[in-house]
Amino acid sequence: MGDVLTELPPSSRFFQEDLDNFATSSPPLSSPSLLLTNLKPDKPLHPSLLIIALSSPSLYVFHHISSKTLIGSLVLPEIPFSANLIGPSLGDKSCNIYALNDADNLTLVVSVQYCSVSAERSIAVAKLLIGDQIIPERVLILDSVQNQNFRGRLAPDEINAFKLETSAERKGLGDDGCGGSSLLKGLDYFPSGSVLDGLAAALLARCQMRKIRGTLCVSWPQHGVSVVAMVKSLLQRNVLHGFDLSSIGDSKDESSRFSSIKNYPFDSDMYT
Repeated sequence: MGDVLTELPPSSRFFQEDLDNFATSSPPLSSPSLLLTNLKPDKPLHPSLLIIALSSPSLYVFHHISSKTLIGSLVLPEIPFSANLIGPSLGDKSCNIYALNDADNLTLVVSVQYCSVSAERSIAVAKLLIGDQIIPERVLILDSVQNQNFRGRLAPDEINAFKLETSAERKGLGDDGCGGSSLLKGLDYFPSGSVLDGLAAALLARCQMRKIRGTLCVSWPQHGVSVVAMVKSLLQRNVLHGFDLSSIGDSKDESSRFSSIKNYPFDSDMYT
């Protein structure tokens, strides 16, 4: 009789997938939820422009615009918010929705301060932000370039901005057929062969599917005083004509505290 303490154990009579059946599966995640303070809850919001800020520079700029009103938030159940402050803060893990105090048009700003949103959740979040409760005429998405997804060389001290547009935006056509010019005139298109992923790609794809005039603007580098100044200039010159952004400081202290992890694959050739 062999030594049971030193002999190798016999091979398992079960396949690995059979053994996995005994493991406890993780409970499914709850769906993201959209909470809005709508004076007419039975009717969706129809902003003339929906701005979705994902990059650190854009979050910094909109955080310091005082003429805005908090009207809602988007909640991801898997992201805890116990450490968030009572009032809006750049350090919070949150997704707040603001209405800019514009007398002529309704402009909504979504500040996405979640550090990362998975590919599966990106699609769900995009459907909530551009769906049945919020039906925008035009969408502007502000994100940063990911160096590993860029076809070419990006110098750390080089300031760049590129854009991608949906077919409706390039043609200058909306649902009303009135036409119009490009939102970010004069900005170069994102180089062919480069890739964008994550929530920004899911949002632009959502605009394309719903035939909404959508523009995705990506800036480089991800942090720094110079890129904050560039994003502020783009917004002042092309988007927020009625707002004075000159009083917003270009300090890098707060604008350098965030980064987004992009997971949703997106080919720039689809929209250039």
